[in-house]
Amino acid sequence: MRVHTGDKPYTCYRCRKSFNQQGSFNRHMRIHNREKPNRSPQCGKSFNQKGNLDVHWRIHTMEGLFPCEQCGKSFTHKGSLNRHMTIHTGEKPFTCYQCGKSFSHPGNLKIHMNIHTGEKSFTCKQCGKSFNKKGNLNYHIRVHTGKKPFICPLCRKFFKRKRNLKVHMKIHTEEKLYTCPQCGKCFRQKRYLEAHMRRIHTGEKLQLKR
Repeated sequence: MRVHTGDKPYTCYRCRKSFNQQGSFNRHMRIHNREKPNRSPQCGKSFNQKGNLDVHWRIHTMEGLFPCEQCGKSFTHKGSLNRHMTIHTGEKPFTCYQCGKSFSHPGNLKIHMNIHTGEKSFTCKQCGKSFNKKGNLNYHIRVHTGKKPFICPLCRKFFKRKRNLKVHMKIHTEEKLYTCPQCGKCFRQKRYLEAHMRRIHTGEKLQLKR
């Protein structure tokens, strides 16, 4: 049989990944086709593999769950509990060998490494543009959807990014964090200071003081 020779005759035409068994190939294709035939009878949530449904089922039966003694949150795998515990301990055992920055989760370190390698593993399905961070991809998708999930509680204005809302809130609080290094005049937003520097202090190098 081809299985024993190392030959993998079943190749995915979308990502070129190969498999030596048709069953494995069929399960893989569900990812691309977004097929989720395994449905939980309790909550209706669907999964593309039965194994994932079996793991999910523990949530309803409370069988084999690993609870956090600090906050009571439960996990289906002990490894997930161990990673969760770093939130309480503040431990960051995964360190970038290039810049020394540390992370509590190996997945976060892997995403961080994209900065150094230049790899852009998060791709927009709408236009094919790629990004090195999932957060940047999520923000980009809003260009297509027009979604603005961050709302000002005072004037109900919508924003695509949380930091844009944070900057906007200074309008209501009258907080002025940006100071002109030349004349000391203060501004609520960085762009106002930059405009002031160009208009009043032409040719001066901008050095922000906060």
